[in-house]
Amino acid sequence: MTYSPLFLSLKVAAIATIIVFISGVLLARLFARKHFRGRSVLESFFLLPLVLPPTVVGFGLLYLFGKSGPLGRLLLDWFHLQVVFSWVGAVVAAVVVSFPLMYQSASAAFQNYDQNIENAALTMGASKWKVFFTISFPLAWPGLLAGLVLTFARALGEFGATLMLAGYIPGKTDTIPLAIYFAVEAGHTEKAQMWVIVIVALGFCSILWLNWWTKRNLLPFTRQK
Repeated sequence: MTYSPLFLSLKVAAIATIIVFISGVLLARLFARKHFRGRSVLESFFLLPLVLPPTVVGFGLLYLFGKSGPLGRLLLDWFHLQVVFSWVGAVVAAVVVSFPLMYQSASAAFQNYDQNIENAALTMGASKWKVFFTISFPLAWPGLLAGLVLTFARALGEFGATLMLAGYIPGKTDTIPLAIYFAVEAGHTEKAQMWVIVIVALGFCSILWLNWWTKRNLLPFTRQK
């Protein structure tokens, strides 16, 4: 019995969460304040993995990052980096499928507070980055944290796109969802049950902690009102 699926899943989910959190927050903040032609089209593109079957997303990624694909050839020639059939592919798949959750949470968070606070700070001479880190980010933090936790949980449980792009290579791309699937295929029911318990426990603890943190930090403000 090897525990590589656990360590690999945590590694992939952590890296994907960091990438998605930074990109999702920045894009959501930009789009929350900018109104331009084509914005709805771009936002629909960002949210598309939320409604597409994971295998369709995986096929698209396989086309882009394959050896003959535009991005795959570029990464291989310039950086000698192969995405297909590697743990990097698992990260890419997790980033793409979990991004819509972070973007939606961040977008809602940046629209749920009074924008006049930011405008007042800008009027007083504060830079946009200072306003973002001292006003916007703290005010939006509860919503951003919710998106962060959901992103991690989604990246941890990604299966379809990961299988298409990274494949199943024991010790290299065998995340927990893939380990469960192939354990069942091989008739190793006890092994599959163990990994099911592990991933359910991780997801449940993540959501439970988020609910506890939210109630602990928001309840005092609710009572004051």
